Amino acid sequence: MSMQTEIVIGLEIHVQLATRTKLFCGCSTDYFGAPPNRHCCPVCLGMPGALPVLNERAVELALVAALALGCEIPSYSRFDRKQYFYPDLPKGYQISQYKAPIALGGHLDLEGDGGGKRVRLRRLHLEEDAGKLVHDPAAGRTLVDLNRCGVPLIEIVTEPDLRSPEEAARFLKQLRQILRYLEVSNCDMEKGELRCDANLSLSVDGQLGTKTEIKNLNSFKAVEEALRAEAQRQRSLLERGQRVMQQTFGWDPERGRLEPQRTKEEAEDYRYFPDPDLVPLTIDEAWKRRLREQLPELPHEKRRRWKREFELPDYDIRVLTEERGIAEYFERVVELHPKPKDVSNWMMTELLRLLAEEEHPVPKLPPERFAELLKMVEAGTIHRNTGKDVLEEAYRTGRPPKEIVEERGLARIADEAELARLADEVIAEQPEAVANFRAGNEKALGFLVGQLRAKTRGRADPKLAARLLRERLSR
Repeated sequence: MSMQTEIVIGLEIHVQLATRTKLFCGCSTDYFGAPPNRHCCPVCLGMPGALPVLNERAVELALVAALALGCEIPSYSRFDRKQYFYPDLPKGYQISQYKAPIALGGHLDLEGDGGGKRVRLRRLHLEEDAGKLVHDPAAGRTLVDLNRCGVPLIEIVTEPDLRSPEEAARFLKQLRQILRYLEVSNCDMEKGELRCDANLSLSVDGQLGTKTEIKNLNSFKAVEEALRAEAQRQRSLLERGQRVMQQTFGWDPERGRLEPQRTKEEAEDYRYFPDPDLVPLTIDEAWKRRLREQLPELPHEKRRRWKREFELPDYDIRVLTEERGIAEYFERVVELHPKPKDVSNWMMTELLRLLAEEEHPVPKLPPERFAELLKMVEAGTIHRNTGKDVLEEAYRTGRPPKEIVEERGLARIADEAELARLADEVIAEQPEAVANFRAGNEKALGFLVGQLRAKTRGRADPKLAARLLRERLSR
């Protein structure tokens, strides 16, 4: 008799907050790529007598994230000491929140693949990061870099509502986008600014099984692959009649395999107790109200509004709302040139290409100049292909599109007398094409229009050129 299994997943997501200084001291958080142990002080090194002072900006960013995710924010929260011993934790404990976190509950509604699924959140709390171990197998040693020690994090814990590795990755992508929109974090996964631990168990015939944990997953691909591998491992054990042990794993992305680390600790193993050096945190209603009023429009809200107001295809909306800066740029251009689909087409085919080449977060070309270019194309002042060249030059040089068009003489020729004279020249120069047209071959007219436009370096209005040639050829 075959077993009916269902995957049950919960995530613990660690997010580095976008502050200039650490959670409890004035050391810089700009540690990535810095020499080892350069951004450290007695507080983050855990020196005796050094006292922590809470970073107010970190608290505000945590509150912003909690409000956007619909969490309940108690008026009282406090910091606890989480005791464990590891070389990258110089104090022998991590300052975190356990009994009274800054936020409880909340949710995120998954989009895509039918959508409509709500993933509940259990809690959101503040904590400091640990340092980093650098392993040197050739020398047989491990080095400790404490630059990251004390960097402010929020940890977001979900309920076990996710039912597949793909769903877990999709949740993480949506959460990352929201946090970037809020400017709570840059969420650069390559720098470790967003990473997660994943808990997975198999429900067998409706009975929930033993949970295992995979630590420090730092890419969407790693989340999917590691969870898929662990689900298969547990399923194989159960099919052979063996037990799943409570255990913690790492993930080796290069080898594509799970690596056992240790048995899973429980909360009591950490011996939490209130940090005596930090007073409890009080969040009043006025503070929450002020931050709620400052919340930006979130990605899913923006997508719904664009669908209603701009009537754009879902693909366009998804691409252009991916980053807040791009979405705001699009909206500003549409204010100046109220043709959303036209703006969308140009942005997706031309502007985002230029943006990707230079790896800028937002276009260097001011929206006013981009709108100016689109208006010239729409008015027929320049041809669309000419507009692409002008856009590229304007983007790279910063010069106004109108100035480039005038200087290079790119404006279309719409002078009927001038084009009529050139049409007569083309007819005289191309007797074979003229004979073909008069014999009923309409394609010959296109060739003649091309010859006329070549004489004007593409500046002739094609519709006017075709009309003038047809009039003369029909005489």
